[in-house]
Amino acid sequence: MTHMSTLPRTRSQAALYLRMRELWAQHMEWTYAAVAAFAQDSRALDATIARLLRNQVDIGNAVKPFYGAKAGDQLTALLQTHIKDAVPVLVAAKSGDTAGFDKAERAWYANAKQIGDFLAAANPNWHKRVMEQMMRTHITQTTTYAADQLQGRYATSIRDYDTAETHMMTMADLLSAGLVKQFPDRF
Repeated sequence: MTHMSTLPRTRSQAALYLRMRELWAQHMEWTYAAVAAFAQDSRALDATIARLLRNQVDIGNAVKPFYGAKAGDQLTALLQTHIKDAVPVLVAAKSGDTAGFDKAERAWYANAKQIGDFLAAANPNWHKRVMEQMMRTHITQTTTYAADQLQGRYATSIRDYDTAETHMMTMADLLSAGLVKQFPDRF
């Protein structure tokens, strides 16, 4: 939930908040679609993953006006790894490979920490502990609704996805608030 102190106050701030929410909502939507396609062995999986990976480029591009092309490309790479690291987690979960799942999940959490650390280094308003926890929660929640999908608990998966989406909108708002605070002259 957005706190009153972080609500946009100008049109340009509102545009930033809306764009960030759009990008991170797409991240969630395409992740869920990819998980569902994987769980159902859908032929749509490859196209869905391609679209999800494109969303990571879009997110990286969104920070380029603030941090430059190199930083935007670095964020894109970290986020694409985030997507690719989910695949072994899903494969191991689907096959019942507990050791493989644990190893893949550790790698996924390690990448989430890298993303949190990258964001915290870019903006002093994105505190390291908060960014790491936001990303950690994202992984935990994604794993939860993915497990629900894989086990055929579709209504539960949707409910758990709704919780994860709310969390991601909070993160999008936190990112927007940090940008506004770091670059007040642009808004």
